[in-house]
Amino acid sequence: MQRLYDFLRRHPTWVDAFWAFVLLGMSVLGGPIHSDYTVGVTDTAFVPITLALCLSVALRRRMPERMLVLAALAGLAQLIFDVPMIPADFAMLVVIYTVAADGARWASRFALAGGLCAAPLAQMRWNDAQTGMLGNAVLAIILTVPFALAWVLGDSLRTRRAYFAQLEERAARLEKEREAQAKVAVAAERARIARELHDVVAHNVSVMVVQADGAAYVLDAAPDQAKKALETISSTGRQALAEMRRLLGVLRTGEHQEVGEYVPQPDVEQIDDLVEQCRTAGLPVDFKIEGTPRPLPSGVELTAYRIVQEALTNTRKHGGPNAGASVRLVYFDDGLGLLVEDDGKGAPHELYEEGGVDGQGHGLIGMRERVGMVGGTLDAGPRPGGGFRISALLPLKPAH
Repeated sequence: MQRLYDFLRRHPTWVDAFWAFVLLGMSVLGGPIHSDYTVGVTDTAFVPITLALCLSVALRRRMPERMLVLAALAGLAQLIFDVPMIPADFAMLVVIYTVAADGARWASRFALAGGLCAAPLAQMRWNDAQTGMLGNAVLAIILTVPFALAWVLGDSLRTRRAYFAQLEERAARLEKEREAQAKVAVAAERARIARELHDVVAHNVSVMVVQADGAAYVLDAAPDQAKKALETISSTGRQALAEMRRLLGVLRTGEHQEVGEYVPQPDVEQIDDLVEQCRTAGLPVDFKIEGTPRPLPSGVELTAYRIVQEALTNTRKHGGPNAGASVRLVYFDDGLGLLVEDDGKGAPHELYEEGGVDGQGHGLIGMRERVGMVGGTLDAGPRPGGGFRISALLPLKPAH
């Protein structure tokens, strides 16, 4: 049964042809629906009119506009050749419904106008003298109702199809938007993790390299200093591993994580520890805070910490052996200001102008991305008197 139903749905024209054949048989067997009908010139017109109306039913879904015109011409021929109502006239209702549901807008309006005029014209052409004028008018109104109802049903089906098509289009658009937002979120998360990994690895590894070089240099002459340098390397390595675990924990979705397993994100208060770590590593750093310290949004605090961390890392990389640095934190009413300067030889020009070449310069790129995410501004470049300068302004609310 299901196969038959699927077959009929795939071949609607065959179904329409079957009903057209049934309507043709009823018309031939029944003849005109009028008691005064006599065989004559109308008998000659009866056959082509009936065939035209049945053909409009058979092809109504393949060519709705053309079949509407064909049915209208058949109706006019009935009026001209005085062929009273026949069973095939039912095709007009079917065609009007089809055009209202699937046809062009002009055809739908034409079908409505023709359907409203069909019954009154038929009553005027074949009125019953015994019924009277009032009776014929009432009968015309009654016979108009099926035509109007057929058009209303077809137009309602058109509106419903359009509504469901709009819903499907909206659902597809929302699905695409969700996919695009998911891709953007994934890309942003990957960029954030990449920045975090760069900051953690670059800073801690640079400290470890400096301490290792210093320990190797004084290993024989000053064993105590070498021992202290090795301890710094050990503590820095542990700190790097802790932060690496925290970052990797973000990627381990679905795994059970115990409370306290990963260290929290660094904030402004830990900048003092960062500065002290750099001093221990041999980089003189002057650290000052201006204004009244107060809690800040976590994103602003993490950005501030990472900017200072990256700036001091760059000083150790590019400043030279005798470079010193200064860090200033300024609390404003509507944001936090950062100023990190050094008196070294500064970074190569392409690192801060072009964003890095041959895989270098990602630290400054990460700084600009972090500052942009919180709606702040960043300025990085060489100082007039030598060295390098990084200044940033982080608002408390992101810019829109």
